[in-house]
Amino acid sequence: MSNPDVSDGPPPVRALPYWAFAVIVLVYLAIIHGVGVLARHVWDVDNSFVTTRDVLVNMWVPLGSALVFTYAVVAALHWWRPVLHDDRPVQRWVRIVPLILIASIVVGIDYADLLDKNLTYVLSLLVATQFVGWGEEGMFRGIGVTTLRLHGLSEGKVALWSSVIFGAVHLSNAFGQGAGAIPQAIAVSFAGYFFYLTRRSSGGNALNSVLHGLFDFSLLTGTAILVDQKAYPGGLAAILAYLVIAVILLVRRHHIEPEDRVRTS
Repeated sequence: MSNPDVSDGPPPVRALPYWAFAVIVLVYLAIIHGVGVLARHVWDVDNSFVTTRDVLVNMWVPLGSALVFTYAVVAALHWWRPVLHDDRPVQRWVRIVPLILIASIVVGIDYADLLDKNLTYVLSLLVATQFVGWGEEGMFRGIGVTTLRLHGLSEGKVALWSSVIFGAVHLSNAFGQGAGAIPQAIAVSFAGYFFYLTRRSSGGNALNSVLHGLFDFSLLTGTAILVDQKAYPGGLAAILAYLVIAVILLVRRHHIEPEDRVRTS
């Protein structure tokens, strides 16, 4: 009996040209900023997040649109597995990165001012920040990391360039923030590396997506809700978390990759 002509597994994942990834990112940014401007014009709101209506118009509409676009791209590329799963483990101690992020989230949330808001507002802000987390992680730690890996880059270069790209796209905030977007982009690059390590230590793109959203939620509770947006001291938890993680990674930088991979490289 002859063997049927079937493949031994799923078809290989095809690489995405760098220029195509750049176009995808530009469309992603255009959706966020363009749909955001259009939504504010249609519903006649300013660029704030003080009320539930503000959150729905300024966050749900543009970020939800960008989220749908991100995973539509994943579906079109048939990249569900490489985007949602990560087969490049790190040493177990690296799990301290998401643990520190979780601690900073718990400490940084402005519980007192949240209690002054109704449940609808709190839930709408929580969902909106998850749109951020799943959208940005899907685009940059999912599609971005997969693109770089399929071009044969070493994991160190994948970590570097995916984080640099993540920070660079936040320079688009300069249209609203001016030069203040530059230090933000630098900080975001570091955050991108922390979320990259979270992805690898957890074996997928879910934990980093959830934590990214919760991290933004904790920051927004202390800035978007207060009248004086620079008055909340809990925001220092995020800065402290960045510094602690950075020091730990600097000291342990040669012990991130699995020992067997280090020996064979």
